[in-house]
Amino acid sequence: MTIRIFATGGTFDKEYNERDGSLFFQDTHVGEMLRKGRCRVPVEVRTLMMIDSLDMDDDDRQTLLNNCRKCPHDRIVITHGTDTLEITARVLGPEITDKTVILVGAMIPYTFGSSDGLFNLGAAVAFAQTLPHGVYVAMNGRIFDWDNVRKNKDVGEFEELR
Repeated sequence: MTIRIFATGGTFDKEYNERDGSLFFQDTHVGEMLRKGRCRVPVEVRTLMMIDSLDMDDDDRQTLLNNCRKCPHDRIVITHGTDTLEITARVLGPEITDKTVILVGAMIPYTFGSSDGLFNLGAAVAFAQTLPHGVYVAMNGRIFDWDNVRKNKDVGEFEELR
């Protein structure tokens, strides 16, 4: 079983500009994260975009949907910014029923060292191997159905709606 990982940017892949303190995108860190985590699962990483999820629009979500549909593998992980992760989940959820798709993010950039990204990515890869077909959100060791999740910005965690 090969898992396709689609990288879209988000906090996972942000870099820190030491001169002006801004955050920016260069390349995905997913491959490095998988190596550091000693991942032994066959994966194929494809970068679809490198953007902040607040900048993600309907066309970007359509690109994700089309790539999921065309993917020859039925196990997919999507790295995604956390600010609009649940919006993308609600676009993909009703449309992708013949594959297992896990959306995953990080609250702290991987390059900061104290990131939750490595743990979240590992959990997403494990969930992708074990869950039935459908669309899910994986954060902080928890799994959520695509239509029953939100980011609680007050506490900085994802939670169930009901």
